[in-house]
Amino acid sequence: MLQIPELLAPAGDLERLRYAINYGADAVYCSLPEFGMRSAPANFTPEQLAEGVIYAHARGRKVYLTMNTLPTNEEADRLPQAIKDAAAAGVDAFIVADLGVLDACKTFAPEIEVHMSTQTGITNWASATAAYKMGAKRVVLAREMTLQDIATIRDKTPPELEIEAFVHGAMCMSVSGRCLLSNYMTGRDSNRGQCAQPCRWKYYLSEETRPGQLYEIGENENGSYILNANDLCTAPFLDLICKAGVDSLKIEGRAKTFYYVASVTAAYRKALDQYLSDPFNDNFELPDEVLAELTRTSHRHYSPGFYFGREQAKQATDSATYIREWEFVGTVDGWDNGVASCQQRGKWSLGDTLEALCPDGRSIPLNPEWIENEAGERVESTPHAMEKYTIPTPELPPMSLLRRKV
Repeated sequence: MLQIPELLAPAGDLERLRYAINYGADAVYCSLPEFGMRSAPANFTPEQLAEGVIYAHARGRKVYLTMNTLPTNEEADRLPQAIKDAAAAGVDAFIVADLGVLDACKTFAPEIEVHMSTQTGITNWASATAAYKMGAKRVVLAREMTLQDIATIRDKTPPELEIEAFVHGAMCMSVSGRCLLSNYMTGRDSNRGQCAQPCRWKYYLSEETRPGQLYEIGENENGSYILNANDLCTAPFLDLICKAGVDSLKIEGRAKTFYYVASVTAAYRKALDQYLSDPFNDNFELPDEVLAELTRTSHRHYSPGFYFGREQAKQATDSATYIREWEFVGTVDGWDNGVASCQQRGKWSLGDTLEALCPDGRSIPLNPEWIENEAGERVESTPHAMEKYTIPTPELPPMSLLRRKV
């Protein structure tokens, strides 16, 4: 029987959850203010979590709650109530890394699935099987796994155990994200969701007796970024990941914008659907528009990660800058009789090269002849934050996103 992998997208808040679902995610993962490995996003209150679950379930999608930090003693005292609140909200699974959190989930919400986080560092079939015996329904593999590693884990673990793997997004220079650099240098603990990303910084060499004199290490003309990792992109070989036995394809990015979440989710939805349309074909052909879409969000240089082995990983990138060819400038709230009602998220002017990204993944070129503000006045640009305006366009569904070529 054909295995149909799930497309799992990040949701840093309720808005991002809605966009992820409308742009093709089968499930989303999110967090409460405590216990999640991302403190930068707004995250969810218990009330927002319940609202998000209702929204997702009404559309046949799932919501997973990340509780994958390493709690302190004081935090462990608050775990039971957080678990009960999440269970009352109706989440479909907990994502955990700590054995105490795993036990607490099984004690206070035994009916809800538990997924072992990538922070657990599962790199072999023995640890995956052990997690299953402790009650885990799914394991999120370490990002250092090759395709062959994954296939071996699939072959040697119980078939009831689900396997999840990352397919796109930022990579960490440290094995399975177990990094102390941020905590040492800034006091922000990466293992508690507060990473300052010092691996992305530009470094110089200094000599003890010459304070203030900094020397270029000289990796290249841009300086030295010896710890800086490329972004992961697996779309061209997504078929191989599916065939290795992965049940869930995970997009990284709970700290990213809802535009990023929508764009990347739409691209991978199209890639996965292309694979599922002919899954037994060994000559997978990725639609050109998938990679085109993945260049329309801010990203570092792309890499296949470790899927083909360390010798092909090409993890390091020699720049701290992002590639930004398009800028997100607005949302479409509605469309009627050739006119789109929009809200500003960035300035653009008549004559700019525009596109609309639609929830079904279509990218539609736009060349509006006019812009009309809320007062009904014709204007040349949209300089005011969050202002409402209308423009003439082809038919655009609600939640379409406008972007401008930089």
